[in-house]
Amino acid sequence: MNPADVAQSALPLASTDVSLIALFLQAHWIVKAVMLGLLGCSVWVWAIAIDKIILYSRTKRAMDRFEQAFWSGQSIEELYRALSAKPTQSMAACFVAAMREWKRSFEGQARSFAGLQMRIEKVMNVSIAREIERLERRLLVLATVGSAGPFVGLFGTVWGIMSSFQSIAASKNTSLAVVAPGIAEALFATAIGLIAAIPATIFYNKFTSEVNRQAQRLEGFADEFSAILSRQIDERA
Repeated sequence: MNPADVAQSALPLASTDVSLIALFLQAHWIVKAVMLGLLGCSVWVWAIAIDKIILYSRTKRAMDRFEQAFWSGQSIEELYRALSAKPTQSMAACFVAAMREWKRSFEGQARSFAGLQMRIEKVMNVSIAREIERLERRLLVLATVGSAGPFVGLFGTVWGIMSSFQSIAASKNTSLAVVAPGIAEALFATAIGLIAAIPATIFYNKFTSEVNRQAQRLEGFADEFSAILSRQIDERA
């Protein structure tokens, strides 16, 4: 039997079926692995995006409710007792941490008011840092997929095109029916890489901006509350 006929029959390049499923099934196993990995990353990106959208929306509503309660004229002692009895996050956690340090210092008969002001600011900064860390969790995954996804897809494309050229050389046939399916399945890997990378980049930029906005709200509240406590410290001095 002619070796060229054997090579052509063993490879799926001559197939005229260029549907997406057919392109995947005809691809080299390395290209298939790249495609499956990128599809898995795409699913992971959307799962993270949905989780972050829900998280940021819930956090924003919690901040709005806390600020409404804080500036409603209610005693901060009453607000502290209500919030300290349950787990808190975001702005409420910053408030509870500062009030806990305030009460601990005065109940312990502390007299270093300058030290008290510094300790309150430090506990609020730690609380804000923890909150930002919680909001930024898994954003690195989006950045990685957004930056590396196209290159991983390009690797699959290069490998697929190399396999296609080897098959063309073995079959000694350069007709469009032979060339097109192999090139199409190779480019399919790049397309999947872009499908994974484009939403990841968009979501990363959007979520980073949202984290910055919420961090600014936390820092602004910390400055305002620190000023309130500073006035009370001066009155007790």
